[in-house]
Amino acid sequence: MSDQRPLIAHVVYSFRVGGLENGIVNLINRLPRERFRHAVIALTDIDAGFRSRITRGDVEFVELHKAPGPGVLLFPRLAGVLRALRPALVHTRNLAALEMSLPAWFARVPVRLHGEHGRDVDDPDGRARKPRRIRRLYRPFVTHYIALSVELSNYLTQAVGISAQRVDLICNGVDSERFRPAWGAREALPGSPFNDPALCVIGTVGRLQAVKDQAGLVRAFARVRRSGAFPALRLVLVGEGAMRTEIEETIREEGVGDAVWLAGERADVPQVMRGFDLFALPSLAEGISNTVLEAMACGLPVVATAVGGNPELVEDGVSGALVPASDTQALASALAGYASAPELRREQGRAGRRRIEAGFSLAAMVDRYEALYVRELRRAHVALPV
Repeated sequence: MSDQRPLIAHVVYSFRVGGLENGIVNLINRLPRERFRHAVIALTDIDAGFRSRITRGDVEFVELHKAPGPGVLLFPRLAGVLRALRPALVHTRNLAALEMSLPAWFARVPVRLHGEHGRDVDDPDGRARKPRRIRRLYRPFVTHYIALSVELSNYLTQAVGISAQRVDLICNGVDSERFRPAWGAREALPGSPFNDPALCVIGTVGRLQAVKDQAGLVRAFARVRRSGAFPALRLVLVGEGAMRTEIEETIREEGVGDAVWLAGERADVPQVMRGFDLFALPSLAEGISNTVLEAMACGLPVVATAVGGNPELVEDGVSGALVPASDTQALASALAGYASAPELRREQGRAGRRRIEAGFSLAAMVDRYEALYVRELRRAHVALPV
């Protein structure tokens, strides 16, 4: 007897280490196995180490090795892949994968969902005309939309012109058991040169790419250090990416090489978080940041730029501080304020943890996706297991 569970095909540009990919892993691992099957289709490639985090053995992985630029030439191949897999639902994510809703429509996939997770450095505030035009072009081929923040939902309905009835808001969730506070003294971070408890460690986690602006964080940190008031202040940058060389040059130019550690990519992010006193996110653009949620779950106060969904997560003056993007002085002032106030760090870290427990649990996120998948499949008259 054939498997009656509907297949969900998750289509992404690439499947590597990142917040978007974390969300897919959590969904696949936690959605009821008796109800859904899954496939991951990467337009480019799939990181084998990250793929190993999926605990189910029945997930199919497909790499299409797409060349840079529009993927029109890839349409026939993807349509063929979808015809072979026969998914009941295709779930594309972000602009880079949106165009794949057309071959999904051509392959007669009953449900075609598209999720907007964040912004790119080329369109940090959603004002660029070309991305809007592209999104409007593919509207007829998308069944329903998912926005990860109120800001992104408003963008879809107001700037792109999608009916509000076609957009669901589902914020990210975080595993609050895996990401838990150290409470009291921060934990020692393996390999770190900054495990002395007398130090104050600022940390950030994310791909080293222009939109994350880790170089701007280095400059703000160096400004605080130059004041001479905080000799115990240290900075840890966790992640890898194309901007590593530029960040290393910024560290040398600012003369803070002895106080900054480029930790590279880490598999032990929860423990990494518990080795920080303060979390910083200097991004030029964001959707709903997984790393902010993880930092808050770990009981850390967060200094973040007031972009995208960050103001929906960080309550300014309650669980952290919001500063303008690309404002080195404002970021430096916020960092200095926390460096000199350990009790404030603890108090706001506790407030952030409470906020996660109240509204951003991983279980609630998975429940919302399951309800959406079921609703849209039923609307398309797709049979579901009893």
